[in-house]
Amino acid sequence: MDELNSEIRKQARFIDNGKEVIPLEKSVLIQYCDMQAEIKELRRLIKMTEEKIEKIEREGAVSDVVSGGIGGIQHFTVEGFPVPGYTKAKNLLISRKQRLKMKEEELLELTNQAEEYIESIEKSELRIMFRLYYIEGLTWAQVAHRMNSLFPKRAKAYNEKNCQKRNERFFQENL
Repeated sequence: MDELNSEIRKQARFIDNGKEVIPLEKSVLIQYCDMQAEIKELRRLIKMTEEKIEKIEREGAVSDVVSGGIGGIQHFTVEGFPVPGYTKAKNLLISRKQRLKMKEEELLELTNQAEEYIESIEKSELRIMFRLYYIEGLTWAQVAHRMNSLFPKRAKAYNEKNCQKRNERFFQENL
């Protein structure tokens, strides 16, 4: 029976204090963090591709020495602009920029879902912790430091372990 109730809570939308709360699994928040990392990596690849294109444009024509002619003993210098490599890099850049735009749109939707969920959490302290960790991307140690500066009069100081444990406990109790 508990498993059934847990499954219903995972899938259902319910009302709490006149506000609709959308249950969310921890995996969605983790997916949000992973997508942020993916976008960061995609931006790095775009920058790398742009630098490659700039290098090709800056160097202009390339040259190579080839052998041929009578008996293959003559040497010829061949010069030209590397059109295939340049075109390939330009197409790759366009493709990566399109993917980045799609991923940013997906991230925006995930951001909205994650923020709505975090706002539905009853305890202000947990909302702040979750926002710092999942939305801002801080480590648990950084979250603890920030929480200590926000709540300097707290009897027991925040640390990396107790922040992580509160996170884990929250998801165990709410799944």
